Amino acid sequence: MAHGRTLFISDLHLDAADPIAIELFLHFLRAEASTCDALYILGDLFETWIGDDDDEPTRRRVVAALCQLTANGVQCFFQHGNRDFLLGPGFMAASGCTLLPDLTTLELGERRFVLMHGDQLCTDDRRYQRFRRIVRNGLVQGAWLALPLGLRRRLATALRHRSRVYTRQMADSIMDVSPAAVTDLMRSTGAEVLVHGHTHRPAVHPVNVDGKTYTRIVLGDWPDQASVLVVDSDGQFTVRSLAPQ
Repeated sequence: MAHGRTLFISDLHLDAADPIAIELFLHFLRAEASTCDALYILGDLFETWIGDDDDEPTRRRVVAALCQLTANGVQCFFQHGNRDFLLGPGFMAASGCTLLPDLTTLELGERRFVLMHGDQLCTDDRRYQRFRRIVRNGLVQGAWLALPLGLRRRLATALRHRSRVYTRQMADSIMDVSPAAVTDLMRSTGAEVLVHGHTHRPAVHPVNVDGKTYTRIVLGDWPDQASVLVVDSDGQFTVRSLAPQ
C-alpha cells in the first residue's frame, strides 16, 4: 500500500441506468483506491437510496466492492449527500465505511481541510433548504422507512423527476454556493481548504477571507466530469480527471 495518499470523490450518482458510471467507479476502487490510505466520499454516492433494505442488484454490487476495499485495509469515510441521506447503519456495516458528520474538518500535513457535500452552502435556494430540513428530520425519515419497499421505489422515481424539473427552472446563481456562506465557513472552521461537490461545477477557486487567500475545491460529478482530489502526507494536493475518454 502506498502510504500517505488520501483520496476524495463526490457525486457519483450511481444507478443501474448508468452502467458507465458503475464500471468507472469499480475500476477506480481496484486500480487507485486500493493503493491509498483513505478514501472520502463526499455524498451522492448513489442517485437514490430509499433505505438500507433495498436489495437492488447494482447497489449491492457497489456495497460488495466497498466491503472488499475496506477489508483490504483502506479506510473509507462517507458523508451524506442530498440524494443518499438515508444511507444508514446497515450500509455502513455491510460496506465497512464510516459515516462522518455533514461538516468535518481534517488535518493533513500542515493544512486543515473542511469537508462537506456542499448543498448546505446553497443558501440562496431557500425552497431547497426548507425541503432539506424536512427530509433530514428523524420522524419524517422513520415514516418513510416504514413504507413498503415497492412503494418507496415508486415514490423515489417520482421525486427524482420533480427534482430534475425544479433544477432546470432555477437560475444558475441560486443553485450555486453562496460566497457569504463560504466565507463564514472558512472563518468558523479555521480551514485553509474547503472540499465539496453537489454543484456539478468542478473547479479550484481562490477564496479571500480577511485579507488571506484560501482554496475551495469543487469535485466533479460522474461519469462525464469525474474527478479525484489526491492529498499527500504533507497536505499538498492535486485534482485529476477520472472521466472516461
